[in-house]
Amino acid sequence: MTTTYWFILIGFLMLARGLAATTIARLPFTSAIVYLCAGLILGPLVLGIFSFNPFAQSHLLEMLTEIAVLISLFSAGVKMPVPMTLKRWGGPIRLALVSMTLTVAMIAAFSYYVLGLPLGAGVLLGAILAPTDPVLATDVQVRHPDDRDQLRFSLTCEAGMNDGSAFPFVMLGLGLLGLHELGDSGWRWVAVDVVWATLGAVGIGLAGGALLGRIGWMLRGKDPKHEVLDDLVGLGLIGVVYGLSVFLHAYGFLAVFFAGVALRQTELVLAGAHKDRQGLLVADEPNAAPPTQSEANCAPLTVSGESLVFKEHLERLSELTLVLLLGGMLTIDAWNWRAWTTGLFLFLVARPLSVMIGLAGSNTPMRVRYITGWFGVRGIGSIYYLMYAINQGLPYVLARDLIQITIVVVMLSILVHGTSMKPLLDRFWRRGSRS
Repeated sequence: MTTTYWFILIGFLMLARGLAATTIARLPFTSAIVYLCAGLILGPLVLGIFSFNPFAQSHLLEMLTEIAVLISLFSAGVKMPVPMTLKRWGGPIRLALVSMTLTVAMIAAFSYYVLGLPLGAGVLLGAILAPTDPVLATDVQVRHPDDRDQLRFSLTCEAGMNDGSAFPFVMLGLGLLGLHELGDSGWRWVAVDVVWATLGAVGIGLAGGALLGRIGWMLRGKDPKHEVLDDLVGLGLIGVVYGLSVFLHAYGFLAVFFAGVALRQTELVLAGAHKDRQGLLVADEPNAAPPTQSEANCAPLTVSGESLVFKEHLERLSELTLVLLLGGMLTIDAWNWRAWTTGLFLFLVARPLSVMIGLAGSNTPMRVRYITGWFGVRGIGSIYYLMYAINQGLPYVLARDLIQITIVVVMLSILVHGTSMKPLLDRFWRRGSRS
């Protein structure tokens, strides 16, 4: 398909999505299903108007998915309720570390004993499929910076952190396949790929977000008023933090998420925010009168809040484009027993079991644990890790097998989670309000 046809197709879908926003919001399934169906119909399975070879276009697809995940992680970070306390963040940290590790281990064992893949490929497949997706899971994530819902917070925070915590296992899988240096007895992997890359990313992200928050607040406090282009500043923070992290061999995804968290917390503290009954920082006094027009014009705006709408629009565009391409990747050969059994094992065994074990002994209510165990949405992040591995020199035959499994699992996740999401969440929140 030529570039002209791509412009027409993407433009038509963007127009339809924008004009039918209310109608789509009322549908009992997510918008990603609409994009996927369009891709499947136009792709090689039905009409054959276009096809997309992920192996041949791995560098392009890695770049597109990388940008999409970065924007989504930053948007998730600036919506996180702050401050960061172990009581509130303990559950998501368990999900991102304990549950994540258990999921990788179970998928690796399933791949080795059932699918017949090499151990390194099994670990790599586990790292590709274990992290939940920050792009396609928008409907179950925090909706705005003051969102208090515990379920949405857990799912959003988990998606923000486990996109970074999956990288050590990606590197381990590549190392077991001879494509990455692990060191004698794995010392280099532990010291560099686990400890430094993780802690360094968190430190870079927190420092970058806090520094930008103070600079932006200082500039806006000047007299006469100093304008700040929030969208560009927010994107600039993503670029600098991510680039610096990669340069220093730290995990950029993790750094960008925590940069968003630190940016929002710094701006709230500088604004004199107080803690509400749940211990969360809020900028406005309870029961206070709304600001007058003159007060609103003089009040300093925040980079985190003002750039969020722009980031969400970019998220929608990336979701539309990448899910459409996903439909063009699926062929008849991909739909084999390896692919769909892996999806069933992940959705029905690995994800629920790892969540229940990871949250055992925590203060997370059981009803939240159950629904968290179901909504482990897989998507754009998995495609990124797959393309990253291919570009590290993954052999063609092994890459073909992993491509087929990953594409089918992501497609099944979009369909299964996308159709069950709204009915289950409506029931969950109705029961919560009654109790």
